[in-house]
Amino acid sequence: MLKMTHLSKVYRTHMIETHALRGFDIHVREGEFVAVTGPSGSGKTTFLNIAGLLEEFSDGEYLLDGVAVKGLNDNARSRLRNEKIGFIFQGFNLIPDLNLFDNVDVPLRYRGMNAAERKQRIEHALGRVGLMSRMKHYPSELSGGQQQRVAIARALAGSPRLLLADEPTGNLDSLMARGVMELLEEIHAQGTTIVMVTHDPELAARAQRNVHIIDGQVTDLDDSPRLGGEVAAATATPPATVPAN
Repeated sequence: MLKMTHLSKVYRTHMIETHALRGFDIHVREGEFVAVTGPSGSGKTTFLNIAGLLEEFSDGEYLLDGVAVKGLNDNARSRLRNEKIGFIFQGFNLIPDLNLFDNVDVPLRYRGMNAAERKQRIEHALGRVGLMSRMKHYPSELSGGQQQRVAIARALAGSPRLLLADEPTGNLDSLMARGVMELLEEIHAQGTTIVMVTHDPELAARAQRNVHIIDGQVTDLDDSPRLGGEVAAATATPPATVPAN
C-alpha cells in the first residue's frame, strides 16, 4: 500500500540545509495498522506529509498503492490523494460556519460527485461514527471527542484505501481518546489501512505494528502483530531495511 525506499527530504535556505528525512525506508502493507513514534523533530510529520502527497521529497522512491509518486504533476497528485487517502488531524480542522453534514461534504465536492451520491456517503460516514442524528449541528455544539469523530467521518466518506492520522487523540482527554482509538480499531478491522503518528505509548501499543523514527531515519521496527486473528496473521511483514547511521 505504502512503500518508501531510500527516501530523503532536505529543506534548503541560502544559509543552511536541514535533512528532515535521510535514507528513509518503510513498507506498510494493505490492511495494516501501523503506529509511527519518535521524539519531536524526528521527522514524523515530514513523513506523514510526504505519505499524504502534501509535500514533495528530495530523493528516493515512493510507491502509493503501486503508483510511483515521483514526477507526478499537481493534478495527478491531487487526483491520487483524493482517491486513495483520508486524513485525520490533531486539530480536527473542521469549518466552524458549516454544520456536520456540510463539513463532511467539502472533500466530496472536490471529487465531482453528484448530490445524491454525496448525501449517501455523508450519512453512511456519520452513521459509522455515531453522529447521524447530529448532522445539522455545528462544531461548536460538540465535545472534542465528537469533533474528532466528525473529522474521521470526513476522512471515511471518500472510501480511502489509506487513512493517515496525525496525533488523532492529542487534543482529547483520556476517556475521549479511548473512544476515538476504539473507533480507529473498528475501522481497521473492516479493512482500512491506517498509519497513525502518536506520542502516546499506550496508543502505539494498540496498533498492529510500531515504527520508530529518530533524526529522520527508521531506527526500530516492531513486527510482532498485536491485533490477533486472521487480519494480523495475514498482514504481518518482515522488518524493513534499517538505514546505516
